[in-house]
Amino acid sequence: MQKIHNRKEKLESRKLLRKNATPQEIILWSRLKSKQLGCKFRRQHSIGRYIVDFYCPEHKLIIEIDGSQHKSEEACKYDKERTEYLEKLGLQVIRFWNNEINNNLEGTILKILGYLK
Repeated sequence: MQKIHNRKEKLESRKLLRKNATPQEIILWSRLKSKQLGCKFRRQHSIGRYIVDFYCPEHKLIIEIDGSQHKSEEACKYDKERTEYLEKLGLQVIRFWNNEINNNLEGTILKILGYLK
């Protein structure tokens, strides 16, 4: 069986993304790390040819944080293909906009907790 999680060829890209995290990724990671929500999350985790923002293996849950660059037609098409690929693997993808993290972090956490139950 071919390895699809955290493949070595994506290692440098994952490191770079972690080093250059957006403010919203940093904020959300501060609430996800160290099993604060009762389960382990990984950040900048690769699955196949994609790198997801956050991944909880126990619940097969992916959390993506989207900024304004995701509003273009091209980006929407890419995100749709990406989500379909990940869902075919039996994973669930949830997305939050940057402003949801900035303006309603507690509401965002409550939504995530709902998916973890």
